[in-house]
Amino acid sequence: MPETALDPLFGRTVGGRLRLDTLGKLRWLAVGGQTAAVLVVSGAFDIALPLLACLVVIAVSAALNVVLRLTFPLTTRLDSDRAAMLLAFDILQLAALLSLTGGLQNPFALLFLAPVLISATALPPPQTTLLGLLAFCCASLLIPFHLPLPWPDGSFELPKLYLLGVWVAVTLSLVFISTYAWRVAEENRQMSEALAATELVLAREQHISALDGLAAAAAHELGTPLATIRLVARELERSMPDEGPMKDDIVLLREQVDRCRDILRKLTSLHEEGAPHAQMALSTLIEEVAAPHREFGVEIAIVARGSDAAEPVVLRNPAILYGLGNLVENAVDFARAKVWIDAGWTADQVAVTITDDGPGFSPEVLARLGDPYLTTRGPRSGEDRERPGLGLGVFIAKTLLERTGGRVEFENGATGAVVRVVWPRTSFEDGRDQG
Repeated sequence: MPETALDPLFGRTVGGRLRLDTLGKLRWLAVGGQTAAVLVVSGAFDIALPLLACLVVIAVSAALNVVLRLTFPLTTRLDSDRAAMLLAFDILQLAALLSLTGGLQNPFALLFLAPVLISATALPPPQTTLLGLLAFCCASLLIPFHLPLPWPDGSFELPKLYLLGVWVAVTLSLVFISTYAWRVAEENRQMSEALAATELVLAREQHISALDGLAAAAAHELGTPLATIRLVARELERSMPDEGPMKDDIVLLREQVDRCRDILRKLTSLHEEGAPHAQMALSTLIEEVAAPHREFGVEIAIVARGSDAAEPVVLRNPAILYGLGNLVENAVDFARAKVWIDAGWTADQVAVTITDDGPGFSPEVLARLGDPYLTTRGPRSGEDRERPGLGLGVFIAKTLLERTGGRVEFENGATGAVVRVVWPRTSFEDGRDQG
């Protein structure tokens, strides 16, 4: 959830990716660069230019920064519209300054790209498109409406054809560079969100593991005091008369103590038989992964076989369980009637192959499988058209399994989709997170 801050002017909360302080610092950088350029050209090179008008335009930008700094806290995050308005001001301010210093003949005309590029990396496409159109309009108006380019020997005019080429270059740069920057930033945002989801899933599984261990520890610690209470209750029961309300209360107390001991015994046995830190054979792990998905009308056939080496034994690992479980769930979702899980091992490696009889992976996305927010499969079983999917589950599964040392491979087999996970045997049996 984005950080928010109260807007003191309008009394509501604003939030977004860009901080007001970030845009303010960039504007101060622009103000300093523009001032230095104007003073150096006017003083050091003794070139005549409308110095006062240029300084007034620069001062307006500096004044805006001062007002914003005094009005808003540094932590304010701007929503998309307000950030776009400030970037639009920067475009207009640059256009005014260029109009006084030669228009598109001024080599600093390329700075039109800066506000649009910032928008492409931080704001939604509609705002970026509007800022691009504003920059395009300003660049176009600078062709007829500008003062001559200052020059030591007087005014200087470039050929019209060359000026047209500069306009085309600025326009194309606005389109292509902003599109490229938006695409790269969008992929980074999707990857960050998907990784956050992965960490959340793993944290939840580890939290459940911790709770299970805590329950077992509590059962062990409570066993001794409960045994003492039970012993005292039995002695009191024997010393009481056969009839009377006190006798009934003591009997009830002993029965409730016995009930507590039974509950704690179940918790202890659960920890011993299936706790997250218990060891389990590969075949047992595969059975546990497949069990929740057997009630959906799809047959799940499991084969566990290996070489002469002993069957691998692994610590119960939430990353492996969740990762394989997600892949099995995906196979069941798209299978027509059957899913095969083949677990094999040698002295050096462990492999789990999940195959279904569904439509398989779409050819156009097979090479990108495992990327977040990607449609990963063709039509689900019983459907005639492709069903859209995010691909986030596959990304999480792939990330978790790779963090345990595994390598995940996707392909289309003779019957449908095939997903193969291969670990070095030492990594699998250690059960450690490699990330």
